[in-house]
Order: sequence, then C-alpha cells, then structure tokens
Amino acid sequence: MAAQAVGRGTWSAPSVGVVRLQDVTGLFISFEGGDGAGKSTQLGLLADSLAASGVREVVRTREPGGTELGRTLRDLLLHGSDLDPRTEALLFAADRAHHVASLIRPALARGAAVLTDRYLDSSVAYQAGGRVLPAEEVEQISLWATGSLLPDLTVLLDLDPVLLTERLSDAPDRLERAGSDFHVRTRQAFLDRAAADPVRWLVLDAARPREELAAAIRVRVDALLAGAVAGERP
Repeated sequence: MAAQAVGRGTWSAPSVGVVRLQDVTGLFISFEGGDGAGKSTQLGLLADSLAASGVREVVRTREPGGTELGRTLRDLLLHGSDLDPRTEALLFAADRAHHVASLIRPALARGAAVLTDRYLDSSVAYQAGGRVLPAEEVEQISLWATGSLLPDLTVLLDLDPVLLTERLSDAPDRLERAGSDFHVRTRQAFLDRAAADPVRWLVLDAARPREELAAAIRVRVDALLAGAVAGERP
C-alpha cells in the first residue's frame, strides 16, 4: 500500500482502511533493514540525486529522532535502561505520531519527497518479530498513531544478521545487542512483510556494491515520479 491522501486543508483521520496518495504530489519513501545494512548511505545517495536533478524539495529524516521530541525518545529507546516490549512499542508509536503530524504530513502536503530512515515496518519487524509481540496489534498501534499513513515505496536492504554485526563500528545500542535469534526473527519479519506487499516494497541484497543499489533504487523512484506526473499513483 502507498501513502494516505493528504489534504491541503485541515486533515481528519479516515474512518476505515488505508488509502493512497492521490491529491498531492509529495512522495514518501522509507528505508528499512538491520542496523549496518546501509540504509543511511542509500537514503543520502537518493536524496542527493533527487536534489541535484531539481525534481522537488527533498526532506531527510529518521525514526526515532526526526524531531526534537524524537531525539529525546531515541535516547531513551536506544541508550536508556531496559524496557518491557509493550512500553518499547508504545514509545516508538508515540515518536511516529509526532513525527508524522509535525514533519512528514506538512512536507508531503507541499509536494516534497520525504525520505525516512525507518518507519512503521521497523516497529512490526522489531517489536513483533524480534520481541514476539502480536504483529497485528503492533501494526494497528502505528496505523492509528499516523492516521494510516504508509510510504509510496519501502526499500528493504536485506543482509544476513551475521554480516550486519561485522559492519557496526560504534558501541551497540539496546536493539543491536538483543542477540542473534532476535535479529534473525527481525530479518524474517521484514522479508515476510515485503513478500506480502510487493507493490510497495523493493527488496535488495545489501551486500551488492553501493553504486548498484543506488541505481536500482533510483530506477524504482523514477517510475514512481513518472506515475505521479501522469496521475497514476500506485
């Protein structure tokens, strides 16, 4: 599924379901995968490419930490004391609610391309897959928090968790040190979500050279941009 319609006036939550971006020209793209997969690198390359082409305004952000409140929550979630899984899931959802309301929706409404390092799918993969909470409940919390906003495109940079740990250079945060079984479950949760919605997802082998990955991502993004111009949003 793609992003929800964003009105140019006052927005109100939908009564049912998830709908797609139709009324604005904004483009919403999320990058997912394990820590060390190269999400930040590929997000930056795409942002630079779009900005250089002058296609539209480009907004780079991340979760958690895309807003001032988000930076506080990020520190608690990734570097604070241990949290029980439900508290962790609710804090991620709170960050996402504020992130969408204060940054993402306004940017989409003015036609920007919003690129985020992690979004709703990370919560389902990490808190449901990794922490073994009910996936439907975790997803519904975030859908409610965001007014059912989903990206037009989600890029999954997939890599074996063993290789992910080899790429990390800093001291591991709470999630990174959760153990190999946790990260195996998280990876599988990402792959299962991608397989269930291939229209929204682009799955790439993160072990490929970064230039190849960037080129593959840009091909998919160009197709989305062409469809938006032609009035054929996914």
